[in-house]
Amino acid sequence: MMFIDWPWRHWRSTRGEQVAIRLNQQTLTWRALCARVDALASGFARQGVKEGDGVMLRARNHPHTLLAWLALLQCGARVLPVNPQLPAPLLATLLPQLTLRFILDVDGQEAVSELTALVQHTAEGEYAVAWQPQRLASMTLTSGSTGLPKAAVHTCAAHLASAEGVLSLIPFAPEDDWLLSLPLFHVSGQGILWRWLLAGARITVRDKLPLAQALVGCTHASLVPTQLWRLLNDNTPVALKAVLLGGAAIPVALTQQARERGIRSWCGYGLTEFASTVCAKEADGAPDVGEALPGRQVKIVDDEVWLRAESMAAGYWCNGELLPLANHEGWFATRDRGALKAGRLTILGRLDNLFFSGGEGIQPEDVERVIATHAGVRQVLVVPVEDAEFGQRPVAVVECDDDTDISKFAGWVADKLARFQQPVHWLALPEALKNGGIKISRRALQQWVNARLKG
Repeated sequence: MMFIDWPWRHWRSTRGEQVAIRLNQQTLTWRALCARVDALASGFARQGVKEGDGVMLRARNHPHTLLAWLALLQCGARVLPVNPQLPAPLLATLLPQLTLRFILDVDGQEAVSELTALVQHTAEGEYAVAWQPQRLASMTLTSGSTGLPKAAVHTCAAHLASAEGVLSLIPFAPEDDWLLSLPLFHVSGQGILWRWLLAGARITVRDKLPLAQALVGCTHASLVPTQLWRLLNDNTPVALKAVLLGGAAIPVALTQQARERGIRSWCGYGLTEFASTVCAKEADGAPDVGEALPGRQVKIVDDEVWLRAESMAAGYWCNGELLPLANHEGWFATRDRGALKAGRLTILGRLDNLFFSGGEGIQPEDVERVIATHAGVRQVLVVPVEDAEFGQRPVAVVECDDDTDISKFAGWVADKLARFQQPVHWLALPEALKNGGIKISRRALQQWVNARLKG
């Protein structure tokens, strides 16, 4: 799809009276959606937002968050979505180098009321800069697993290229409805937004609700395996027919059970720098993450995964300049260990995660894959702790079914893992470290483990 106007305005001209979005219990057509976006964009422009400005959008998922996002794009702004839970010291370090002119804080009822008033009191009319798909549109913070987060900058064209690749694999028709189940301050949440805009289908945005309630009327969702397990085990009636799974190993039993309920499941591999998914497949129990989607290329260099794609970020934003992502050969070196076989990519772990115990190298992901085959395990992460004799030893942090006895795992892995790979401690994953369907920070987990064991 080649747009000649902002995607939501394109769909207004071709599907104006069809439903575009559900905001809590309110339904908007493409025409009504554009009227809301126009009003907000006009209000932002009156307050001084202009093309090229950096604007921080501090917000959780909320109907007004999505509307504000579209309106800021329509003003030509460069939007930095930020998790409201990010600590102030981290923001104080990050923000000065991101050259922001405005901050829009939608985290709270007062802010939502102000945005509502802005829509209601803006005169009829519209404000929109020209559609330029190569304009810098978003700045998304990376996970910061090896240091301070970086702001990966994408154009609208890159986001649409990402969406096109995913939708070449997952059917998403105009009458389908994708729940915005992941936060927009993560690239995986943005991926849902751009798939909706590319397909001209429907999207649902709701304030925080139990997942089963949020999914009412939705045909598509992006979930982690734990969430899908709970839906299926609770026999929750859902309209789902497609789920994009991420964040953990995908058990065959889960995808089979989902298929019996008429739900197809996909899994894949993606990065912030590539506007979400790079490789994907329909989940089949095999350890690979599928083939490169259209517009992406993958190769292995010295066991490291290298990528390039139409969806690749234009660079990292720093003090008004773009720092390049690509190396001297034009590829992005991911620091992920991987292998290619018949075009299918298998991720073996992070090069940064490898640690040594008594001279033996331990790749945490290898250990996690074995533990994840236990029927009672929802997700597992393995991190090292310092040890005077061995240097480092592995510790497993697991999320289990309620009736699973964590004390029995040590015996269960005795004949499944090499002695040096067997965790010396088994801990239950705390609620505080679960992150709304997004992958858990290993650095934060390791800090928690160290504090727990010392306590």
